Amino acid sequence: MQIIETLKKKNRTLLEMFTGILFWGIVCQLVGMIFVQDRIYYAVSLWFGILLALISTIHMYRSFDRALDYGEAGAGKRIFGGYMIRYVSFAVILFITMVTEVMNPLVVFLAYMGLKVTALIQPITHKLYNKMFHETDPIPEPLPEEVSGEDENPCEK
Repeated sequence: MQIIETLKKKNRTLLEMFTGILFWGIVCQLVGMIFVQDRIYYAVSLWFGILLALISTIHMYRSFDRALDYGEAGAGKRIFGGYMIRYVSFAVILFITMVTEVMNPLVVFLAYMGLKVTALIQPITHKLYNKMFHETDPIPEPLPEEVSGEDENPCEK
């Protein structure tokens, strides 16, 4: 479990994302075992898409982390640039799978959508890891009210 400890120290959200994507892959694999005739073709396509989703998650994390070094306008451009790199790359990979028919592009896309499923089940994976690591979330506290230089409410004037 060295990888879990490394991910926990590095970034807990990344660990939760990986867990959600792998969970999605397992669920899709189990469903595919029941309904699909060419199971090997399906499995190769599925786990290739899961691998792409994991790589995209790492790229997203690194893009966000690097964007924090820039100002507000620069960060937005860097984040959008990372987004474009991920989705153009994925579109090219899907096109190649369609043309070569080495893998099923619909199954690759289904697996890649594990990123979206992961976002939906994140509260569950977060609670799971809180229990696993014996942690609790901090209780949010209200921010202290700011003291202005004027005692009067400007809206009442």
